[in-house]
Amino acid sequence: MPELPEAETIVRTLAPHLEGRRILELRFFSDCVRRGDPQGANGQRILKVTRYGKMVVLMLTEGMLLIRLGMTGRLLLNSVPGQHTRAMLYLDEGSLRFDDARKFGSIEWVQQLPDYLGADPLAITFKDFAARLRLRRGAVKPLLLNQKFLRGIGNIYADESLFRAGVHPRAKASSLNQARVRRLFEAIRQVLSEAIAAGGSTISDYVDAMERAGSFQYKHLVYRRTGAPCVHCGSPIRRIVVAQRGTHYCPRCQKL
Repeated sequence: MPELPEAETIVRTLAPHLEGRRILELRFFSDCVRRGDPQGANGQRILKVTRYGKMVVLMLTEGMLLIRLGMTGRLLLNSVPGQHTRAMLYLDEGSLRFDDARKFGSIEWVQQLPDYLGADPLAITFKDFAARLRLRRGAVKPLLLNQKFLRGIGNIYADESLFRAGVHPRAKASSLNQARVRRLFEAIRQVLSEAIAAGGSTISDYVDAMERAGSFQYKHLVYRRTGAPCVHCGSPIRRIVVAQRGTHYCPRCQKL
């Protein structure tokens, strides 16, 4: 599933081609990705392309289009519709294609951004992050996946951040001391920033809007490295299930 770095990479790829363009027609080939009445976007100009958590947002002259990529969503510039194309955005210059093999993504026209998501992990202050963490009694890994706590982090970057911070995925969030909270805060920002610089992680079928794969998967230290030696201590990386998600960690560097 595309997470924050992948969504940010797509946004940066799209912005130079979409900003200032007028939407001539938003055409759907599958109702499963339609939310509400996205045709309200027809005839409007795209003022800005931005990101909100894992979502790609097209800010329009009136309202905005929220594009949720889901598990397999792709946004591709100026390409011909294919087998998994669910919608096409035809512009006064060029087009944008929305592919989604598993049909978990969506396109929705709204007047304002949803207010149920948490803070952006690249924008939240340490003070606010630490205060929110102290209020949570559950395990830290599910908390990082909770979009109401922080928006944009998924399984890949939760595992990588916890490893860099030396925090066990089952550690209680409220039990972390100030030093560990600081390490986790910095690790999250560092991992996400590095992943954005690398164009995201291509695990299965993720590509940016120009159909270029990311390269951060080659820098993963624990994610999907079960049995491989830890880069710090040499212990085999383990895989456990936390909150119904496959979770990768080093048992020596991330002690509970």
